[in-house]
Amino acid sequence: MHSPMLEGNLAQPVIRRLNALRQLSERGIALLQQAIQEGLQRARPGEDLVSEGDPIDGVRIILSGWLARYKTLEDGRRQIVNFVLPGDCCDACVYLLSVMDHSIGALTSVTYAAIGRAAFEQLLASDRSLEEAMWCETMVNSAIQREWTVNIGRRVALERVAHLLCELYERLLPVGMIDDDSCVFPVTQMDLADATGLSVVHVNRTLQELRSSGLIVLRDRTLTITDLKVLKDTALFSADYLHTKRRC
Repeated sequence: MHSPMLEGNLAQPVIRRLNALRQLSERGIALLQQAIQEGLQRARPGEDLVSEGDPIDGVRIILSGWLARYKTLEDGRRQIVNFVLPGDCCDACVYLLSVMDHSIGALTSVTYAAIGRAAFEQLLASDRSLEEAMWCETMVNSAIQREWTVNIGRRVALERVAHLLCELYERLLPVGMIDDDSCVFPVTQMDLADATGLSVVHVNRTLQELRSSGLIVLRDRTLTITDLKVLKDTALFSADYLHTKRRC
């Protein structure tokens, strides 16, 4: 049995994430907390929350932990198409489809809320601010995918890796996951390679270049960005596509 106080604390990342996109009403927050409390689940590192080809039974909202969206070719090669962070939905409108076209796997221990199709539709219908925030979250996810296409298609290795680090930092910031320019960073060099379309050797060399330039410290699963402005300049990074400066 989970206490309401515990669930309220767990819900903070998603409330902060959605509030960065649209101001949630008090009613919307209360309804969201209730839905999270009723759908609380956990996953272990390496476990898929959902796999490509699975029927879609609802929406999953990530409360803690890191995951990766990925597709795998027949010969086993994997492409990570996005990282899923605390506060993210997987996805707010996915219940409109019938089967998953990609997999979502846990990189760490994960706590999430699974909300069934009918319950989620009722949740959105019950509060306009929550509905708008979820639609914004869906559109931001599309914007992130467009930026990843540019990252892999046009940026060179140093820019690709630097851009990904900047994006993760900027996405963690509004949900309260940055502490003194540092964040937990459970992503391996293999994960980075699969996310950037580079070899592990090339990723290692690129990280060494960023370290030697004094831009990052990456140690003990913790990332510290020591000069965010220069790292953004190196990556040709603008956070506009994340749309965290809400209009209302």
